[in-house]
Amino acid sequence: MKNPLNARAPSFDAAAINATIQRALASAGLDTHTGPMQGVTETIRRALAAGGRAPAAPFADSGSVIDIAARVVPPAAVPRPPTAGAASRPGRFESLEFSNRAGVRAYKLYVPAKMPDAPRAMLVMLHGCTQSADDFAAGTQMNRLADEHGFLVVYPEQAAQANVSRCWNWFQPQDQQRDAGEPSLIAGIVQRVAQAHGADPRRVFVAGLSAGAAMALVLGETYPDLFAGVGVHSGLPYGSAHDIASALAAMKGGRSGMTALHGLPGASAPPRRQATHAVPVIVFHGDRDHTVQQNNAALIVRQAQQAHEARSDVPGHAPPRTLSVSTQDGVAPGGRRYSRTVHADAAGQACIESWTLHGAGHAWSGGDPSGSYTDRAGPDASAEMLRFFLALPRAGVA
Repeated sequence: MKNPLNARAPSFDAAAINATIQRALASAGLDTHTGPMQGVTETIRRALAAGGRAPAAPFADSGSVIDIAARVVPPAAVPRPPTAGAASRPGRFESLEFSNRAGVRAYKLYVPAKMPDAPRAMLVMLHGCTQSADDFAAGTQMNRLADEHGFLVVYPEQAAQANVSRCWNWFQPQDQQRDAGEPSLIAGIVQRVAQAHGADPRRVFVAGLSAGAAMALVLGETYPDLFAGVGVHSGLPYGSAHDIASALAAMKGGRSGMTALHGLPGASAPPRRQATHAVPVIVFHGDRDHTVQQNNAALIVRQAQQAHEARSDVPGHAPPRTLSVSTQDGVAPGGRRYSRTVHADAAGQACIESWTLHGAGHAWSGGDPSGSYTDRAGPDASAEMLRFFLALPRAGVA
């Protein structure tokens, strides 16, 4: 898909330009109708006008953030597994709230009906922009897998007051630090649930979609003692943005087509943070994702490789580890082609796993259509992430 702002045709589709810019800004969680971004959008409009590319009218709200329209999924609509016996009875889906000095966040907790006697694993699921906990649970079907395997699922929910599009603020410096901002809120939720339900501290994992995936990587870097593995679907590397302009550029793979953004403060500054903790990571990304460009997946993998290599410089760690790399191609039952690359250590333990979904856009692979932003044709990202997590060693934390 060509960026209409880069087109060289003598005429321009004002509606398409309106929609493209508004979607990009909304994907970063920016309110263009009030506050500072109202002035920014007007600046962009004037810059486009100077180049003969101005829309005929001020920016309009496209009402959409990514490939398909989001929709509200009420709690009662969250799919439950079939009732074919005691082992398959649905568990409890509880609505709770957590607060600390960084603010207040609601969250949902799924507790399967049948739990193992031993300390159970826990998976934290971070939704994408415009989604809710119920919507994300419906689309990923993670509660069904929880019933099958007996693990807890926690769905923190972004507040509209914190982000008008309900995106996690992965691109703000204050939300990229330990014991501050949104990372502290999510970590606080996890610690409370783990203590209340006796979760295994060596098997707490976090995964997310889009902005939620970017925040999952933030949590893996800022709380490596809390999270034993990270699942990333259509996300961005840790530290890839530090403000509005760099967030938009990162989503486009570092090549923002909106040249008017380049003069904004901080737009040309390099990322301020680097990942240093070697937390195992599994990555999914569609190669036709026009919301978050696929090269972000390669950057996430490279960032993880560098972190694993750097562990050799830490006293007490083993000598430098060269991860072996293997790739296989396949076709999911739904018809989606994929390539799966595994980076494993000398013992054969997978440390990094990356799935390229051929022909897929910005949607959860193998997801259920009862939730938004799902691609039913793809391999089951939920099941594959769970497989990756549960196969990780339980000898300790990162």
